[in-house]
Amino acid sequence: MRILVLGGSVFLSRAVVADAVARGHDVLAVTRGRSGEVPAGARHVVADRDEPLPPDLVAERFDAVVDVGRYPSHVRRAVAAWPDARWVFVSTISVYADDADPAGPGDGRLHPARHDDVPLAQEPEAYGPMKVACEEVVRAGAADAVVVRPGLIVGPGDPTGRFTSWPARLRRLADDPAGAADVLAPGSPDALVQVVDVRDLAVWVVDLAGTTTPGTFDAVGPVQPFGRFLDAVARGCGVVPRWRWVDDATLAAHDVRPWGGPRSVALWLPRPAFDGMLAHDAAPAVAAGLDPRPVEDTARDVLAWLHADPDAPVTGLSDAEEADVLRAVGA
Repeated sequence: MRILVLGGSVFLSRAVVADAVARGHDVLAVTRGRSGEVPAGARHVVADRDEPLPPDLVAERFDAVVDVGRYPSHVRRAVAAWPDARWVFVSTISVYADDADPAGPGDGRLHPARHDDVPLAQEPEAYGPMKVACEEVVRAGAADAVVVRPGLIVGPGDPTGRFTSWPARLRRLADDPAGAADVLAPGSPDALVQVVDVRDLAVWVVDLAGTTTPGTFDAVGPVQPFGRFLDAVARGCGVVPRWRWVDDATLAAHDVRPWGGPRSVALWLPRPAFDGMLAHDAAPAVAAGLDPRPVEDTARDVLAWLHADPDAPVTGLSDAEEADVLRAVGA
Protein backbone atom coordinates (compact mmCIF):
# COMPACT_ATOMS: atom_id res chain seq x y z
CA MET A 1 0.00 0.00 0.00
CA ARG A 2 0.91 3.63 -0.44
CA ILE A 3 0.20 5.13 2.97
CA LEU A 4 0.20 8.81 3.91
CA VAL A 5 0.78 9.46 7.60
CA LEU A 6 -0.01 13.00 8.68
CA GLY A 7 2.54 13.02 11.46
CA GLY A 8 5.33 10.51 11.89
CA SER A 9 8.01 11.89 14.17
CA VAL A 10 6.45 11.56 17.64
CA PHE A 11 5.10 8.58 19.59
CA LEU A 12 1.98 7.06 17.97
CA SER A 13 2.38 8.51 14.49
CA ARG A 14 6.07 7.55 14.56
CA ALA A 15 5.16 4.01 15.63
CA VAL A 16 2.62 3.80 12.79
CA VAL A 17 5.25 4.83 10.25
CA ALA A 18 7.79 2.36 11.67
CA ASP A 19 5.34 -0.53 11.57
CA ALA A 20 4.12 0.26 8.07
CA VAL A 21 7.68 0.53 6.73
CA ALA A 22 8.63 -2.75 8.42
CA ARG A 23 5.80 -4.45 6.54
CA GLY A 24 7.05 -3.18 3.22
CA HIS A 25 4.52 -0.44 2.59
CA ASP A 26 5.41 2.74 0.70
CA VAL A 27 5.04 5.38 3.42
CA LEU A 28 5.14 9.15 3.21
CA ALA A 29 5.13 11.06 6.50
CA VAL A 30 4.20 14.74 6.68
CA THR A 31 5.50 16.66 9.69
CA ARG A 32 6.39 20.22 10.61
CA GLY A 33 10.03 19.18 10.86
CA ARG A 34 10.35 20.33 14.46
CA SER A 35 10.33 17.04 16.33
CA GLY A 36 13.12 15.05 14.76
CA GLU A 37 13.36 12.64 11.88
CA VAL A 38 10.80 10.08 10.78
CA PRO A 39 11.72 6.37 10.87
CA ALA A 40 14.18 5.16 8.27
CA GLY A 41 12.59 3.88 5.10
CA ALA A 42 9.78 6.44 4.96
CA ARG A 43 9.71 9.45 2.69
CA HIS A 44 9.42 12.73 4.56
CA VAL A 45 7.72 15.96 3.53
CA VAL A 46 7.96 19.00 5.78
CA ALA A 47 4.76 21.03 5.79
CA ASP A 48 2.95 23.27 8.24
CA ARG A 49 -0.71 22.23 8.32
CA ASP A 50 -1.69 25.73 9.39
CA GLU A 51 -0.98 26.60 5.75
CA PRO A 52 -2.39 25.13 2.51
CA LEU A 53 -0.88 21.75 1.70
CA PRO A 54 1.96 21.79 -0.86
CA PRO A 55 0.56 21.29 -4.40
CA ASP A 56 3.06 18.53 -5.19
CA LEU A 57 1.86 16.63 -2.13
CA VAL A 58 -1.81 17.11 -2.97
CA ALA A 59 -1.13 15.76 -6.47
CA GLU A 60 0.03 12.41 -5.05
CA ARG A 61 -2.42 9.55 -4.63
CA PHE A 62 -2.52 7.18 -1.67
CA ASP A 63 -4.32 3.97 -0.82
CA ALA A 64 -4.69 5.01 2.80
CA VAL A 65 -4.34 8.09 5.00
CA VAL A 66 -3.64 7.97 8.73
CA ASP A 67 -4.30 11.25 10.50
CA VAL A 68 -3.77 12.12 14.15
CA GLY A 69 -4.82 15.75 13.64
CA ARG A 70 -6.52 17.78 16.33
CA TYR A 71 -7.38 20.99 14.47
CA PRO A 72 -10.50 20.85 12.27
CA SER A 73 -9.06 23.04 9.50
CA HIS A 74 -6.08 20.67 9.17
CA VAL A 75 -8.36 17.67 8.76
CA ARG A 76 -10.71 19.49 6.37
CA ARG A 77 -7.85 20.33 4.03
CA ALA A 78 -6.51 16.77 4.13
CA VAL A 79 -9.89 15.12 3.50
CA ALA A 80 -10.50 17.51 0.60
CA ALA A 81 -7.13 16.54 -0.87
CA TRP A 82 -7.56 12.75 -0.57
CA PRO A 83 -11.28 11.95 -0.27
CA ASP A 84 -11.02 8.64 -2.13
CA ALA A 85 -8.34 7.10 0.09
CA ARG A 86 -9.04 4.74 2.96
CA TRP A 87 -9.01 6.96 6.07
CA VAL A 88 -7.96 5.93 9.56
CA PHE A 89 -8.59 8.86 11.85
CA VAL A 90 -7.04 8.71 15.31
CA SER A 91 -9.33 10.54 17.69
CA THR A 92 -9.46 10.24 21.51
CA ILE A 93 -11.72 9.17 24.37
CA SER A 94 -11.65 12.86 25.29
CA VAL A 95 -14.50 13.28 22.82
CA TYR A 96 -16.83 11.95 25.53
CA ALA A 97 -18.51 14.62 27.61
CA ASP A 98 -19.06 12.59 30.79
CA ASP A 99 -15.86 11.23 32.35
CA ALA A 100 -17.91 9.30 34.90
CA ASP A 101 -19.58 7.24 32.17
CA PRO A 102 -17.64 4.43 30.44
CA ALA A 103 -20.14 4.22 27.56
CA GLY A 104 -18.48 4.07 24.17
CA PRO A 105 -19.37 4.71 20.51
CA GLY A 106 -23.06 5.12 19.90
CA ASP A 107 -23.90 5.33 23.59
CA GLY A 108 -21.48 7.76 25.21
CA ARG A 109 -22.50 11.41 25.13
CA LEU A 110 -20.09 13.50 23.06
CA HIS A 111 -18.98 17.08 23.48
CA PRO A 112 -20.60 19.49 21.03
CA ALA A 113 -18.35 19.72 18.01
CA ARG A 114 -16.11 22.77 17.79
CA HIS A 115 -15.23 23.45 14.18
CA ASP A 116 -12.95 26.44 14.70
CA ASP A 117 -9.25 26.02 15.52
CA VAL A 118 -8.51 26.90 19.13
CA PRO A 119 -4.91 27.14 20.43
CA LEU A 120 -4.77 24.38 23.03
CA ALA A 121 -2.16 26.20 25.08
CA GLN A 122 -4.81 28.84 25.74
CA GLU A 123 -7.87 26.60 25.94
CA PRO A 124 -6.93 22.95 26.61
CA GLU A 125 -10.56 21.99 27.23
CA ALA A 126 -11.20 22.53 23.49
CA TYR A 127 -9.25 19.37 22.64
CA GLY A 128 -12.20 16.97 22.91
CA PRO A 129 -14.71 19.21 21.10
CA MET A 130 -12.24 19.83 18.25
CA LYS A 131 -11.63 16.09 17.90
CA VAL A 132 -15.41 15.59 17.64
CA ALA A 133 -15.40 18.09 14.78
CA CYS A 134 -12.47 16.31 13.12
CA GLU A 135 -14.36 13.01 13.30
CA GLU A 136 -17.37 14.64 11.63
CA VAL A 137 -15.20 16.02 8.84
CA VAL A 138 -13.70 12.59 8.12
CA ARG A 139 -17.04 10.79 8.14
CA ALA A 140 -18.65 13.40 5.88
CA GLY A 141 -15.83 13.75 3.38
CA ALA A 142 -13.97 10.45 3.10
CA ALA A 143 -15.42 7.69 0.98
CA ASP A 144 -14.09 4.96 3.29
CA ALA A 145 -13.19 5.71 6.90
CA VAL A 146 -12.76 4.25 10.35
CA VAL A 147 -12.29 6.23 13.58
CA VAL A 148 -10.32 4.99 16.57
CA ARG A 149 -10.54 6.69 19.96
CA PRO A 150 -7.50 5.79 22.07
CA GLY A 151 -7.47 6.02 25.83
CA LEU A 152 -4.15 6.46 27.62
CA ILE A 153 -1.38 5.46 25.19
CA VAL A 154 1.76 4.18 26.90
CA GLY A 155 5.08 2.61 26.04
CA PRO A 156 8.66 3.45 25.06
CA GLY A 157 8.96 6.93 23.62
CA ASP A 158 6.01 8.37 25.56
CA PRO A 159 6.50 12.15 25.56
CA THR A 160 4.06 12.73 28.45
CA GLY A 161 6.06 10.88 31.14
CA ARG A 162 2.85 9.68 32.81
CA PHE A 163 2.90 5.87 32.76
CA THR A 164 6.70 6.09 32.54
CA SER A 165 6.74 7.47 36.07
CA TRP A 166 5.76 4.06 37.48
CA PRO A 167 8.69 2.10 36.00
CA ALA A 168 10.93 5.06 36.89
CA ARG A 169 9.80 4.92 40.52
CA LEU A 170 10.21 1.13 40.68
CA ARG A 171 13.59 1.36 38.97
CA ARG A 172 14.83 3.36 41.95
CA LEU A 173 13.55 0.58 44.18
CA ALA A 174 15.46 -2.00 42.13
CA ASP A 175 18.61 0.13 42.16
CA ASP A 176 18.57 0.29 45.97
CA PRO A 177 17.28 -3.10 47.19
CA ALA A 178 18.40 -2.30 50.72
CA GLY A 179 16.29 0.87 50.78
CA ALA A 180 12.70 1.31 51.82
CA ALA A 181 10.29 -0.75 49.75
CA ASP A 182 7.31 1.49 50.54
CA VAL A 183 5.73 3.00 47.42
CA LEU A 184 2.77 5.38 47.48
CA ALA A 185 -0.26 3.98 45.66
CA PRO A 186 -3.06 6.45 44.93
CA GLY A 187 -6.76 6.16 45.66
CA SER A 188 -8.31 2.71 45.84
CA PRO A 189 -6.82 -0.61 44.65
CA ASP A 190 -10.29 -1.40 43.28
CA ALA A 191 -10.50 1.67 41.02
CA LEU A 192 -10.56 0.62 37.36
CA VAL A 193 -7.80 1.60 34.95
CA GLN A 194 -6.70 0.71 31.42
CA VAL A 195 -3.93 1.60 29.00
CA VAL A 196 -2.98 0.68 25.44
CA ASP A 197 0.61 0.09 24.33
CA VAL A 198 1.62 2.44 21.51
CA ARG A 199 3.09 -0.44 19.50
CA ASP A 200 -0.09 -2.51 19.65
CA LEU A 201 -2.16 0.51 18.63
CA ALA A 202 0.19 1.27 15.74
CA VAL A 203 -0.02 -2.30 14.43
CA TRP A 204 -3.81 -2.14 14.54
CA VAL A 205 -3.92 1.25 12.79
CA VAL A 206 -1.82 -0.15 9.94
CA ASP A 207 -4.03 -3.25 9.83
CA LEU A 208 -7.13 -1.04 9.59
CA ALA A 209 -5.55 0.94 6.78
CA GLY A 210 -5.53 -2.22 4.71
CA THR A 211 -9.16 -3.17 5.36
CA THR A 212 -12.59 -1.71 4.77
CA THR A 213 -13.62 -2.15 8.41
CA PRO A 214 -16.07 0.69 9.12
CA GLY A 215 -17.20 2.30 12.34
CA THR A 216 -15.81 3.88 15.47
CA PHE A 217 -13.86 2.07 18.18
CA ASP A 218 -12.53 2.89 21.63
CA ALA A 219 -8.89 1.89 21.23
CA VAL A 220 -8.21 0.69 24.75
CA GLY A 221 -6.69 -2.22 26.61
CA PRO A 222 -8.45 -4.45 29.13
CA VAL A 223 -9.95 -2.86 32.22
CA GLN A 224 -8.42 -3.98 35.51
CA PRO A 225 -8.33 -2.87 39.14
CA PHE A 226 -5.55 -0.40 39.94
CA GLY A 227 -4.02 -2.77 42.49
CA ARG A 228 -3.69 -5.58 39.95
CA PHE A 229 -2.39 -3.10 37.37
CA LEU A 230 0.39 -1.86 39.68
CA ASP A 231 1.33 -5.41 40.60
CA ALA A 232 1.75 -6.15 36.89
CA VAL A 233 3.95 -3.07 36.44
CA ALA A 234 6.07 -4.22 39.41
CA ARG A 235 6.47 -7.71 37.92
CA GLY A 236 7.60 -6.17 34.66
CA CYS A 237 10.20 -4.17 36.59
CA GLY A 238 11.32 -7.18 38.64
CA VAL A 239 10.51 -5.74 42.08
CA VAL A 240 8.08 -6.41 44.93
CA PRO A 241 7.11 -3.08 46.50
CA ARG A 242 5.04 -2.54 49.61
CA TRP A 243 2.16 -0.53 48.23
CA ARG A 244 0.97 2.13 50.66
CA TRP A 245 -2.53 3.07 49.56
CA VAL A 246 -3.58 6.63 50.29
CA ASP A 247 -7.19 7.65 49.65
CA ASP A 248 -8.31 10.43 47.32
CA ALA A 249 -9.21 12.97 50.00
CA THR A 250 -5.90 12.55 51.81
CA LEU A 251 -3.92 12.92 48.59
CA ALA A 252 -5.79 16.09 47.70
CA ALA A 253 -5.23 17.46 51.22
CA HIS A 254 -1.47 17.04 50.69
CA ASP A 255 -1.53 18.76 47.28
CA VAL A 256 -0.96 15.55 45.33
CA ARG A 257 -2.33 16.09 41.85
CA PRO A 258 -4.04 13.62 39.54
CA TRP A 259 -3.10 12.20 36.16
CA GLY A 260 0.20 13.88 35.26
CA GLY A 261 2.50 16.84 35.74
CA PRO A 262 4.33 18.20 38.78
CA ARG A 263 3.37 16.65 42.13
CA SER A 264 1.14 14.11 40.39
CA VAL A 265 0.65 10.38 40.66
CA ALA A 266 0.15 8.90 37.21
CA LEU A 267 -3.20 7.35 36.30
CA TRP A 268 -4.78 8.49 39.58
CA LEU A 269 -8.07 10.26 38.89
CA PRO A 270 -10.62 11.63 41.37
CA ARG A 271 -13.52 9.23 41.87
CA PRO A 272 -16.39 8.97 41.11
CA ALA A 273 -16.09 11.96 38.75
CA PHE A 274 -13.68 10.03 36.49
CA ASP A 275 -14.97 6.48 37.01
CA GLY A 276 -15.59 6.02 33.29
CA MET A 277 -12.50 7.57 31.74
CA LEU A 278 -10.29 4.49 32.16
CA ALA A 279 -13.05 1.88 32.02
CA HIS A 280 -14.14 1.72 28.39
CA ASP A 281 -15.04 -1.59 26.79
CA ALA A 282 -12.09 -3.04 24.89
CA ALA A 283 -14.07 -5.94 23.39
CA PRO A 284 -15.19 -4.27 20.13
CA ALA A 285 -11.65 -3.13 19.29
CA VAL A 286 -10.22 -6.54 20.19
CA ALA A 287 -12.82 -8.21 17.99
CA ALA A 288 -11.73 -5.86 15.17
CA GLY A 289 -8.08 -6.86 15.55
CA LEU A 290 -6.48 -4.86 18.38
CA ASP A 291 -4.19 -7.22 20.31
CA PRO A 292 -3.12 -5.63 23.62
CA ARG A 293 0.01 -7.04 25.25
CA PRO A 294 0.24 -7.62 29.02
CA VAL A 295 0.99 -4.55 31.11
CA GLU A 296 4.09 -6.21 32.57
CA ASP A 297 5.59 -6.45 29.07
CA THR A 298 5.03 -2.73 28.50
CA ALA A 299 6.53 -1.93 31.90
CA ARG A 300 9.61 -4.05 31.17
CA ASP A 301 10.18 -2.32 27.84
CA VAL A 302 9.63 1.16 29.31
CA LEU A 303 12.18 0.32 31.99
CA ALA A 304 14.67 -0.70 29.28
CA TRP A 305 13.98 2.60 27.50
CA LEU A 306 14.67 4.50 30.73
CA HIS A 307 18.01 2.72 31.06
CA ALA A 308 18.89 3.50 27.45
CA ASP A 309 17.74 7.12 27.41
CA PRO A 310 18.60 9.29 30.42
CA ASP A 311 16.49 12.09 28.91
CA ALA A 312 13.28 10.06 28.73
CA PRO A 313 10.45 12.26 30.06
CA VAL A 314 9.19 11.38 33.54
CA THR A 315 6.56 13.33 35.44
CA GLY A 316 5.06 13.11 38.90
CA LEU A 317 6.05 13.26 42.55
CA SER A 318 9.74 13.44 43.33
CA ASP A 319 11.22 10.98 45.82
CA ALA A 320 11.27 13.68 48.48
CA GLU A 321 7.66 14.68 47.81
CA GLU A 322 6.51 11.07 47.99
CA ALA A 323 8.42 10.52 51.24
CA ASP A 324 6.85 13.65 52.73
CA VAL A 325 3.35 12.42 51.90
CA LEU A 326 3.98 8.95 53.30
CA ARG A 327 5.40 10.43 56.50
CA ALA A 328 2.48 12.79 56.85
CA VAL A 329 -0.09 9.99 56.57
CA GLY A 330 1.88 7.61 58.78
CA ALA A 331 2.31 5.02 56.05
